[in-house]
Amino acid sequence: MNKAMRVISASFAAVLLCLTVVSLPAPVRGESLRRPTPDSLARPQALVHKLGLDVSPGALFRTDDFFKGANAAGKEFGTTLSVHLKYAFQFGPETRFGRNYPFTYQGVGLGYNTFFNSAEVGTPVALYVFQHARIAALTERLSLDYEWNFGLSFGWKPFDERTNPFNTVVGSKINAYINLGLMLNWRFAPRWSLTAGVGLTHFSNGNTRYPNGGVNLIGGRVGVMRTFGRDAADDRRAAVRRSDPFRPYVSYDVILYGALRKKGFLQESRAYLIPGSFAVAGLNFTPMYNFSRFFRAGLSLDAQYDESANLKDHIANDYPLADELKFHRPPFKEQFAVGVSIRCEVVMPIFSINLGIGKNLIGRGDDTNSFYQVFALKADVARNVFLHVGYQLYKFRNPNNLMLGVGYRFNGR
Repeated sequence: MNKAMRVISASFAAVLLCLTVVSLPAPVRGESLRRPTPDSLARPQALVHKLGLDVSPGALFRTDDFFKGANAAGKEFGTTLSVHLKYAFQFGPETRFGRNYPFTYQGVGLGYNTFFNSAEVGTPVALYVFQHARIAALTERLSLDYEWNFGLSFGWKPFDERTNPFNTVVGSKINAYINLGLMLNWRFAPRWSLTAGVGLTHFSNGNTRYPNGGVNLIGGRVGVMRTFGRDAADDRRAAVRRSDPFRPYVSYDVILYGALRKKGFLQESRAYLIPGSFAVAGLNFTPMYNFSRFFRAGLSLDAQYDESANLKDHIANDYPLADELKFHRPPFKEQFAVGVSIRCEVVMPIFSINLGIGKNLIGRGDDTNSFYQVFALKADVARNVFLHVGYQLYKFRNPNNLMLGVGYRFNGR
């Protein structure tokens, strides 16, 4: 495993750890909102545990000739299948999170993926964190929900000039795994629910190795979830009426991040891959207005140094073989950029999903004087302290770099 992948693995391990160390609020003591029953007289539950199984058939977006028949078998392929085993926990209705987010649960998942071409692609296994939440109640037992998955996938067969020359899509044995799905959730029996929907999946290595074409697919999904312990559906409906009052406020996030990346470029219709890996480091300062306990938005001041930026403009020799390229070091002003981005964030227990689009205002050269986009997951590990796992694109289409770091929230509540 290369150094960049070790950094990614350590970051995701920390995200998983936060699931078990997050502080839990004390149960609320008070009068029940409904007539006591044998179940309701049981000891209040701080956590409600769940186990689930999902099956997801899918289809690849055939974005590369490799999928269209330029492979060892000489055949098109695009059918996928994945099976997922999940453990989740939900905060009890007597807790603060349970009152304010009564239909949200989160946990860890293990997914087996096949593309029916194991010789050239592999059969990767994904380990990930996920969160599931309600969008709208349709009936008493049926709701429209969403779920995201974010983790790492292991067991790919990457490009190799001698043993796997046709796979020009996957460049590393370990790749990030991202999934977003919409589904109907039917509570068909006490402690049991059935989900069915559709989702988008993306695999890539964040430009830590080349090639990095990315594997993208759309899939259906059918799953079943079993809740253990007291069935608290009625309590959760009551918890909506007992949610804590909320007053809008402004918070301030400060984030430090870094990563390693590979760099390639086109010159006179010829592709070059620069040998070695390059460091990226950045700082974000993000004031955000908290409109509700579920959503906040604001502007972010973003500074980033990229050791690989604009190297193509400082080649020291006359286009030799790619592994013989030499460069003059670009001036600092061509590798450092400062921009402003619009940010919005979905807020849930433990996790927040941050999306942004911005423009560099200070920066010189094609690689820094551009629009950029950010997708990030924040995971709370202590009061006002969170891990930050993000990815940056530029010009709306080109992968740029990972953003692995830590943040502190001032005036967090």
